[in-house]
Amino acid sequence: MIGLKGGVLIRALPFIFYINEKKLLSSLIRSKKRRTMNITKYILDPILAPQITIIGATFKILLSLALGCSIGYERKRKGQMAGVRTFALISMGATLAMILSIYIPQEYMGLKNGDPGRIAAQVITGIGFLGAGAIIQMKGSVRGLTTAAGIWVSAAIGMSVGAGLYIISLIATICVLFILSWLESYEHKLNFVTSTKIIRIKIKGIISESEDYKQILKKHNINITDIYFELDYENDYTLANFMILSKGNPDYAKIFNELGKINDTLSISLTNEVNI
Repeated sequence: MIGLKGGVLIRALPFIFYINEKKLLSSLIRSKKRRTMNITKYILDPILAPQITIIGATFKILLSLALGCSIGYERKRKGQMAGVRTFALISMGATLAMILSIYIPQEYMGLKNGDPGRIAAQVITGIGFLGAGAIIQMKGSVRGLTTAAGIWVSAAIGMSVGAGLYIISLIATICVLFILSWLESYEHKLNFVTSTKIIRIKIKGIISESEDYKQILKKHNINITDIYFELDYENDYTLANFMILSKGNPDYAKIFNELGKINDTLSISLTNEVNI
């Protein structure tokens, strides 16, 4: 009997091991599912929830920091004054304003009362001052206009992150980088880019004839949009300002050499401002 039972037990051992292995595997799968559910519960849910939480707010600030840095890096790479730190601070500040705008009615007045957009609306108004500053720093040149627009869009992206629109914020950032990088090179490639500058010529003596200057500029495919003359009778010189519109990169050294031969020229300069 003992031998018979022992033989049955030996033959049953592989089946017992298979059952135990299956139970162990099932236990590991359930444990993995529980860990996944815990990650979803404690990390993803607060991030995606409309309510403001520590985890959700931290994620929003870090995401807006990354998106702002990406736009700022592109601007700094082009030599603009507003760079990585400026755009990162603008994006984070807009996100923080949006978080605060949502948190106040949520915490103190209930979700159905108050106006969550009141604080956020002031960001749009306030960011205009930064954009204007970017243009003023360039002393009237339109060179700062793209940076000013980038500042405004960066603030809007930060507000979108603060509102929980993560996918839209990422898409908007990609679109901004596409516009600032690829479209600019495409414009230069097709020679779409035109620049407005001032050729300032200081001429000895008093003159009022500008036809010879117009012919030289026309020969180099430079359009004249306006002409300003300053006649100094006391010091006997004329200051001629030619406001021009040109494409590409003209050879200004050659142009200036030809312009200087027309009259007794004291100096020629290229600037972005009219000084009369």
